[in-house]
Amino acid sequence: MITILKQVGREIRQTAILEPNGWVHVTAPTELEIRSLQQEYGVPLDLIQDILDPDEQSRSEKDDGYHLVIVRVPVGPGPGVASSPEPPNEYIPYVTMPLGILLLPEVVITVCARESELFRDLRENRVKNLSMGNRPGFVLKILQRTAFLFLRYLKDLNRRSSALEKELQRSVKNNELVRLLNLEKSLVYFTTSLKSNELLVEKLQKSLLAKLDETGTDLLEDVLIESRQAIEMANIYSNILSGMMDAFASVISNNLNVVMKRLTSISLILMVPTLIASLYGMNVALPFQSSWWAFLGIVAVSGVLSVVSVFVFLGKRFLLR
Repeated sequence: MITILKQVGREIRQTAILEPNGWVHVTAPTELEIRSLQQEYGVPLDLIQDILDPDEQSRSEKDDGYHLVIVRVPVGPGPGVASSPEPPNEYIPYVTMPLGILLLPEVVITVCARESELFRDLRENRVKNLSMGNRPGFVLKILQRTAFLFLRYLKDLNRRSSALEKELQRSVKNNELVRLLNLEKSLVYFTTSLKSNELLVEKLQKSLLAKLDETGTDLLEDVLIESRQAIEMANIYSNILSGMMDAFASVISNNLNVVMKRLTSISLILMVPTLIASLYGMNVALPFQSSWWAFLGIVAVSGVLSVVSVFVFLGKRFLLR
């Protein structure tokens, strides 16, 4: 989908006609829309393919007539997760996607394979002091909002992991463990993308520093600080989640050992009357086989030995947790 936007005062508005210093936002473009970008704006096909590649890393590239900046942005929650606090197991809560910012002489083109909250914030004028006429400032504002969204989603991932931890303390089930693993995947995606974005910001710092005024320099430093803060938070949450996974894996292993110990103890206790019944069930001459109390005696002896075995195993704590 192609959306044409313009800035009126401090507001971003959608329009049908592209104006100078306008903004063209493209989300999940079709083949027809890709050809339209090539024909109307002269965007090379290989650049669009790079941006739509989900594994493309953050980078900055200059050529005759354009400046391309690709940044990894967080996207989520995924399909079927937006309205549910407990997403299905097959969904990863948050992923990252490459966002391409193409700076042309008369227009700014942004391309992303999926819709992101980043552009909803920009279109709904939630970003202060946004100026589309200031190209470096516009790019830095996008990078700053991206770091802000990473921090917000990291807090949500931490909230989800805390809720799952409480559920796992009551009962260790496969569903909760799979959801915990999905959270860990999101943190891995975040850590990798944030490190890539940090390298991009450091590269832009070297190339844009001479072109920025004091306000732009401060904004660039804020972007770098927030990116590093997000990296630190992602590493901390990832370490906590990994430790939690290891702890619950140990709990599961310990529970299995307890169950096996109990089953083994019960089998040994039942083996005593089984052994006695087997001996007196042989088709040979046996003591007291003609006595009227032989059967009752065998049952009594088996019961007494079984009770003694139970007390012995209780003393050894084999039947306790």
